[in-house]
Amino acid sequence: MTINVLFVCLGNICRSPMAEAIFTQLVDEAGLTDKFHIDSAGTGDWHVGEKAHPGTRRILAEHGIGYNGRSRQITAQDMSNAKTYVITMDQSNSNNLRRTFGQHPNQHRLLDFSSQKTETDVPDPYYTNNFEYVYQLVKDGCAGLLKTIWEREGL
Repeated sequence: MTINVLFVCLGNICRSPMAEAIFTQLVDEAGLTDKFHIDSAGTGDWHVGEKAHPGTRRILAEHGIGYNGRSRQITAQDMSNAKTYVITMDQSNSNNLRRTFGQHPNQHRLLDFSSQKTETDVPDPYYTNNFEYVYQLVKDGCAGLLKTIWEREGL
C-alpha cells in the first residue's frame, strides 16, 4: 500500500516544495521510502514549470536537503483519491481547495500537526523572506504529520 501525501500552497515555489523536501527526508530517514508517494502543488498557476524559489532552495541546502522539483498546479485528479493526505500551508489554501474541489476527507493544515501552538498558518516567505523561520515551522509540522500517519496507518 502506498500512502500519498500532497503538500499545497499558493504558487508551489516556497512552502509546499519545502514541505515536500523535508517530509521526503524524514520518510527516508525512517526507512519508509517505499511506502510513500510525496508531491506538492499550488492552487494558482503563476509559477507552473518554475524551480522552487531561490530562498527555498538555499534554506534546504543549508540544512542538507536537495530539491529539484518544478512548480505545478493542483488538479482534480490530485483531489480524487480520498486516501491522499492533502496538506495545506494555510487557511486560505484550504478554503481555495474546498471552493474548487469540495470537501476532502484527509485535508488538513500542516501546522495542525505541529508541536508549537502559536502559529496556525505557515507564513509565506515569498513576501517576508523569512525562510529559516518557515523552515523550522514546516519541519516541526512534517515531523508531527509523519508521527500521525505512522499511527493511523500502522507503520
